[in-house]
Amino acid sequence: MNINKCSCKENRPPTAGRSGCGCNISGPKMPMDSFKVPAAPIGRPLGKVNENKEHQLASQSGPGKNEDKKKSWSLSDFDLGRPLGKGKFGNVYLAREKESHYVVALKVLFKSQILDSEIEHQVRREVEIQCRLRHPNILRMYGYFHDEKRIYLILEYAKHGSMYKLLKERERFDEKTVAIYIRDLTKALVYCHAKKVIHRDIKPENLLIGHNWELKIADFGWSVHSPSSRRMTLCGTLDYLSPEMIEGKPHNYAVDIWSLGVLCYELLVGLPPFDAKDSHQTYRKIRYVIIKYPDFISEKAKDLMGKLLVINPEQRLPLINVLQHPWITENAPEGAQPPAFNPEQK
Repeated sequence: MNINKCSCKENRPPTAGRSGCGCNISGPKMPMDSFKVPAAPIGRPLGKVNENKEHQLASQSGPGKNEDKKKSWSLSDFDLGRPLGKGKFGNVYLAREKESHYVVALKVLFKSQILDSEIEHQVRREVEIQCRLRHPNILRMYGYFHDEKRIYLILEYAKHGSMYKLLKERERFDEKTVAIYIRDLTKALVYCHAKKVIHRDIKPENLLIGHNWELKIADFGWSVHSPSSRRMTLCGTLDYLSPEMIEGKPHNYAVDIWSLGVLCYELLVGLPPFDAKDSHQTYRKIRYVIIKYPDFISEKAKDLMGKLLVINPEQRLPLINVLQHPWITENAPEGAQPPAFNPEQK
């Protein structure tokens, strides 16, 4: 069976023991002036800052007190601050909208690099999907604009940065913390799946930590809107690929359930469950679900991961049932909030 493989020239930092899919899409190169971004959604300008400290946006109000709603943006509307991160295709900067003084993250992508790497379709898909998602555990994309050379994505600012960075600083998280993260991520995935969106690349690098230490899904570069729910493209990161993906079989929403199990293990242990010296060993571990649980992992945590990391996608625990699992209900009851980490204490 011939599998359409997607470009893995990913806009993310390299990480030890974690590689991308290593695939590529062949296609004709396009001239710069042919680059197109989706039409901007009307009526989604930045809103005036709330009085409280939650700093949420009122999505239906325009910036400041101007009655005329702003339907497009330009770089002159923002004061740029320090860089928040760097990637292969551009950088992310702290920014402030001049009229409302609302703080955002401005992701700047270079059109030439996107075209050279043949990932235009991914950028378009990321914008089209993320602009339409509204969930407390999904990073908001407030809007976007572009000029001759660059694309600018106006994103919610996640104060505490990457979960991957936090995990490396802490080495691993306790079970109550992980249960809260898994609970909130599950709710976000339930929402995505209800919107016919498969994320396909859940992992710590693509999760951010917000103002109140809440989890935010941040990267939708590999996501797809899939009403038919059956996909053939091999994509994502090797450690998180499901058995059906590495075997070139059609996949559906269950790939996100598999990734949820992998993430749960990595947050609890500090390493992904199928980590190995080379990709061939990782493939083998994934294909036969070869997992070794450290002694400090509780039996209920093992039970949940065992029901998520199942070869047959149809037999994986549905997301709704994840929320009802004893490990979640006991460690992350409704209303329990993630802890505020002190960087000086581990």
